Amino acid sequence: MTVRVRFAPSPTGIFHVGGARSALQNWVFARQHGGQFVLRIEDTDASRNRPEWVEGIISALDWIGIKRGTYEGPYFQSAYAEAHAAAAEQLYQAGRAYYCDCTREDVALRAPAGSQVRGYDGYCRDRNLPKGEKTALRFRTPDEGETVVVDLVRGRPTFDNATIEDFVIARADGSAVFLLANVVDDIAMGITHVIRAEEHLPNTPKQQMLWEALGHTPPVWAHVPVVVNEKRQKLSKRRDKVALEAYRDEGYLPAAMRNYLMLLGWAPRGDREIVPWEVIETEFRLEDVNPSPAFFDEKKLRAFNGEYIRALSTEEFIEACAPWLTGEVGGVRVAPWQPEEYDPAAFAAVAELAQTRVSVLSEVVNLVDFLFLPDDRLSIDEAAWEKATKDGAGDLLADVADAFAALSTWDAETLKSTVESVGAARGLKLGKAQAPVRVAVTGRSVGLPLFESLAVLGRERTQSRLRAAIDRYRAATPVTH
Repeated sequence: MTVRVRFAPSPTGIFHVGGARSALQNWVFARQHGGQFVLRIEDTDASRNRPEWVEGIISALDWIGIKRGTYEGPYFQSAYAEAHAAAAEQLYQAGRAYYCDCTREDVALRAPAGSQVRGYDGYCRDRNLPKGEKTALRFRTPDEGETVVVDLVRGRPTFDNATIEDFVIARADGSAVFLLANVVDDIAMGITHVIRAEEHLPNTPKQQMLWEALGHTPPVWAHVPVVVNEKRQKLSKRRDKVALEAYRDEGYLPAAMRNYLMLLGWAPRGDREIVPWEVIETEFRLEDVNPSPAFFDEKKLRAFNGEYIRALSTEEFIEACAPWLTGEVGGVRVAPWQPEEYDPAAFAAVAELAQTRVSVLSEVVNLVDFLFLPDDRLSIDEAAWEKATKDGAGDLLADVADAFAALSTWDAETLKSTVESVGAARGLKLGKAQAPVRVAVTGRSVGLPLFESLAVLGRERTQSRLRAAIDRYRAATPVTH
């Protein structure tokens, strides 16, 4: 048997991280078995059928390593409407489905007083209603017995058929509902394994019945755990940060995201989590997936990403940062400087230092903006300025500027020893002495190593900013006599 799996998202405008996890699991499973990954867009909801949203899905898959051209599709569910209708007719002609004109209100009114059951009661089963403008088609669920779902993750969930209502498979307008369309598409595409989120498990006995009623052997099921937030609530796009694109645009590396997503419910052998993709492809087993809800821990993901960033070569890091420094991210220019103000040589000189200090690539912009922004556009963190210059610490700025002016050598070591000497003359340790210099020159109290930064910024620009800071400090400091 040739393994064929599918990933079947609806175009909703975002690519959910939970969906990305399912896509990767399908992808790995197919590759392990020499099978085929199929992309099917479930686009029958016209309000969710926008070309840009479909392209967003394909682009997101590209980013996490499922490259266009390496899989089948995309197919579109809307293209199979005739097959859906034919399947509905087949079930009706075989006596496995019947037409029903009950409204939701009708069903609710017939429910016994005090009953907690809100399902359909089979009222139209034997009424032999014809197809009409107000009749939906319902599947005739077996009255007795059980439906056993053989699941690679969850064992053998068993469902009492008596608790499964006669469910709708086609609307009054003839269009198939999700349950039937999904099954017909999977049959048409020869899907052998359905690997999807746990939230679909309640639908599975119904879909298994449909597979069998249409004369086909159901696929192998695998329902992977739902992805939850820190409160153990299912991730919601209305409440949580769930869009894969948001993480991409913030500067997460695809390799880090792939690694982390695969750990949502599964772990490689040994006491390790950060592992090469080749190891994941070799060791991943659906049978080893933990069925319990998987916590999407953004802090842990951020730490993962930092490790992946630090594992890059300097050249790879510079290349990875390019969109944030010189281009666009998510269609928007991020850098606050003009293209002509950017100096690639200056960034290359501090790249190795920046690489050890960022957890996501977008953080690099604030680390290096002082190198590229002209003095009149460099903002000063007011709180940092107040803290750095209190108790007279700002008085040493003039001494530092004078000492810098006398230097014949402009390098990090010389600059450090100079500030250290100026500070010592005022009874200040290096940390206290360099604080006002850092804020004056970079605008912030934290960032790249100060003296390496000054060496790259250069003598003229450093002195210019120091003089502006001296004027600022003196203007705000009362003169005492």
